[in-house]
Amino acid sequence: MAHEIIIIGCGDVGTRLARRWRTAGVDVAALFRSALRSGDRQQQLQSQGIAILHADLDQPETLAPLQAPGLHGRVLYYLAPPPGEGERDSRIEHFLACLGKDNCPQQLIYMGTSGVYGDSGGAWVDEECPTQPQTGRAIRRLAAETALRQASQELGFSLTLLRVGGIYGPGRLPEARLRQGLPVLRETECGYSNRIHVDDLLGICIAAAEHPQPGQRVFNVSDGKPGNMTEYFLAVAQALGLPPPPQLSLAEARQQLSPAMLSYLGESRRMDSRKVLRELAYQLRYPDLASGLRDIEPGNTSD
Repeated sequence: MAHEIIIIGCGDVGTRLARRWRTAGVDVAALFRSALRSGDRQQQLQSQGIAILHADLDQPETLAPLQAPGLHGRVLYYLAPPPGEGERDSRIEHFLACLGKDNCPQQLIYMGTSGVYGDSGGAWVDEECPTQPQTGRAIRRLAAETALRQASQELGFSLTLLRVGGIYGPGRLPEARLRQGLPVLRETECGYSNRIHVDDLLGICIAAAEHPQPGQRVFNVSDGKPGNMTEYFLAVAQALGLPPPPQLSLAEARQQLSPAMLSYLGESRRMDSRKVLRELAYQLRYPDLASGLRDIEPGNTSD
């Protein structure tokens, strides 16, 4: 591979992605907010030969590393979350303001959320379905997609929008919540939710770069086997050998569960993910929850 990779937003998934590309022998640069935050993670990446850039997307005056022509012709992953409030993503607006025709990536891959579809009442949604975000987070995510589409048209870089379901896998399981015995919604009252194993998410991110396409494209990212949130918690508890969590009625849940959890439970949709597998020639390593949990071991499952 001759790609040079830049990753904006090096949280858990970004760090895994940087390591995956570097292991394949590809030059990678990862953007962090400062040298003080995530210091251990930065040092680990540097020890693996990954270049570290420092810029704060909330402070445009710090974005000089993104204004140099070093972005030109590269593959750029934008994984940074939007701000916690408002209806726009000011961070992605600040980033896009740094770009010009002589300083923009060849391809930009944006990791967003399936939440932009809102509640479909349990119906299947594919990439042609209308967006109707209902939470503030999803509204900001859709605003980011809109800003990226406009910049792609104006500057000419190819754009891949990934609408991702819930991510699970080693390091991304609710073991702490289960050990605390926190309740979940009664399974018979749950709507549909969608998941993707973190290893398959990384595989799809890499396949998107390896199968570029001019213009703009949208992919749903899930394993195509919708379930529900309580089914997920019960399966994780069984895989870890933990007691199943207590279940609440919907009325009880509204009194006891966090607003964030209730926002997930308030939407029901089933994601059709056949397009991403077909167009990127990707075969899922974990095609369902059972296979994804088969090799999970306690102690490597922090929230």
